[in-house]
Amino acid sequence: MPRIEIKVIPNSSKDEIAEKDGKLIVKVSSPPEKGKANAAVLKLLKEKFGLSARIVSGEKSRRKVVEF
Repeated sequence: MPRIEIKVIPNSSKDEIAEKDGKLIVKVSSPPEKGKANAAVLKLLKEKFGLSARIVSGEKSRRKVVEF
């Protein structure tokens, strides 16, 4: 299963996925509390790529590794 490193920016004005310097930046409007931002990240990745993902590492960090 492929793994990618992402940077998450919670409390953003809108939900979007961008690329900067070869890395994925995932912006979500959800706050980083009680897993809300993580759930929003996984939902956004599924909408964008059509694949289910899970967080492999970085559960409480802005830098995460996700596996599809």
